[in-house]
Amino acid sequence: MNKLRIGLPKGSLQQSTFEIFNKAGIKIYCDKHSYRPSSNDNELEITLVRAQEIPKYVEQGIFDCGITGYDWILETNSKVKQICELIYSKSGYTPVRWVLAVPSQSKIKSVKELKNKIVATELVNVARKYFNSHNIKCKIQFSWGATEVKVPELADAIIELTETGASLRANNLVIIDEVLVSTTRFIANFKSIKDNWKREKIDNLVILIKGALTAENMVGLKMNIEEKKIMSIIKILPALKKPTISKLSLPGWAALEVILEENKVREIIPKLKKLGAQGIIEYPLNKVIL
Repeated sequence: MNKLRIGLPKGSLQQSTFEIFNKAGIKIYCDKHSYRPSSNDNELEITLVRAQEIPKYVEQGIFDCGITGYDWILETNSKVKQICELIYSKSGYTPVRWVLAVPSQSKIKSVKELKNKIVATELVNVARKYFNSHNIKCKIQFSWGATEVKVPELADAIIELTETGASLRANNLVIIDEVLVSTTRFIANFKSIKDNWKREKIDNLVILIKGALTAENMVGLKMNIEEKKIMSIIKILPALKKPTISKLSLPGWAALEVILEENKVREIIPKLKKLGAQGIIEYPLNKVIL
């Protein structure tokens, strides 16, 4: 049997990645000590490693493909094919940021004031390019984690990953600049994508995963409506496409079904009710294939 070797992120992205695969129809079975989970897709050979390591393993052909962050592709300078961007992170469905931060009581207010200072970060190579672009010479110190506690005793500033800024605020840090915006990427080995079977398998995976991500912010609505009121209903529906309309056995009535953004439903349902819609049903979606 053909196998596609895929590296998935162990750690902060693991749970959200598993959830997306599950919605895509690929159920991953893994206990907390396992690094080689199984799935209901026998053509996948899954290995869990840190997102930081996946780009190099894909470049070297150890994995045919993998999911990692754009930040780690840049940091490792890996030569991989970026198949697509997947907008999700450990806490939600937005990009993450690497920011330059200092203690709130620090006299340092801009990157220019870090000349000859110490900056701690896990993203050393990206940080070096950032400071070179500002023509600032400083000592970049690799941080093995808990970077927020390095200042002010062990470093003058840090470059750290943030999604909500909560950890920075909790450690009394303020952001003075944005270094990099990063999103999750599906990447592949250049040799692997020349293999017809592997390329088709990768393309199919991407269709399902992107469909699952699109569905995260969408819901379906069903309702019954008098035919004479259909146009009034359509005018207030921000549909993905035109709604599906089918006749009911009751003369003069039709069933209407539509897909729309979940955050608009709370405003639309009362309006639908006032326009005469009945039997309104909201339901979640697993995949939306655009």
